[in-house]
Amino acid sequence: MATRVVAGLIAAEGKVLACRRRADAPFPLKWEFPGGKVEEGEEEFAALERELREELGIQIQSASELVRYCYRYPDWREVELIFFRVRNYQGNIQNLAFHSLAWVLPEQLGSLDFLAGDGRLVEKLKRREIEL
Repeated sequence: MATRVVAGLIAAEGKVLACRRRADAPFPLKWEFPGGKVEEGEEEFAALERELREELGIQIQSASELVRYCYRYPDWREVELIFFRVRNYQGNIQNLAFHSLAWVLPEQLGSLDFLAGDGRLVEKLKRREIEL
């Protein structure tokens, strides 16, 4: 059974928020969208709320699912990735869990070393198949 993972796409002024993992984290210094594992018995939106509160210090007011797909990491496990477009939130974004944060134009996402599982979404964003 795949591990469910939620992630939030937060956009401002045509750019999307990308987060770089810490050097001591699994997949060190890879870029990703903020979020994390869905806990046992937890709903996906609730997991997104919890993760973005823990990682960025914000409270989501509204978000909608953009895309979901499964990705199997070689010699590891399969994850079901569920990406949400965060429409509104309260609070100011703070870096509470990452090496660094960056606001990136969609067409520049390819210049960052993203987690392999995020690759399909990154490509769609670069080609503007998904609008922010």
